[in-house]
Amino acid sequence: VLRVYKAAVQQTLDILFLPEGREFLTSTDAVSRDSADRTIIAWDFQSAAKISNQIFHERYTCPSLTLHPKESMFVAQTNGNYMALFCAQRPYRINKKKRYEGHKVEGFAVGCEFSPDGTLLVTGSSDGKVFFYNYHTSRIIRTLSAHKEACVSAIFHPVLPSLLATCDWAGEIKIWQ
Repeated sequence: VLRVYKAAVQQTLDILFLPEGREFLTSTDAVSRDSADRTIIAWDFQSAAKISNQIFHERYTCPSLTLHPKESMFVAQTNGNYMALFCAQRPYRINKKKRYEGHKVEGFAVGCEFSPDGTLLVTGSSDGKVFFYNYHTSRIIRTLSAHKEACVSAIFHPVLPSLLATCDWAGEIKIWQ
């Protein structure tokens, strides 16, 4: 073990290294009347110090974080049935004009990911569907009825970007082209 970081909150749900690796973000499930400002925490990698714990002020946990492959942005999947867009540089401001809505999370730890070229944002949904969003407009461009159970992850193949893997709550994995 090289370093230990302690958030002093409940469990950590996801970790996202920011470009160049000097900082990283964590998401937690610490949402209560006075702690909604700790659902996403920014950390300094070298010193283990918290940089900010006031990135996301809404009363939802964020089970998944993903970094845009070409721009200095990241997305947080929220349990409020939307994905929020943030700047990946200090002070990590939320884009209040752009939200990716339409899919359902409903308490599942649903993941999200950008396509390798950064034009699409894909996510699963608690109703078993996969949603494809246009990154720039935040509009749904396609849905796919993928699973009978909640689709908890959708991820692009790193070498063959026309392939997508999905999995559901029951353990079924599918590869799509």
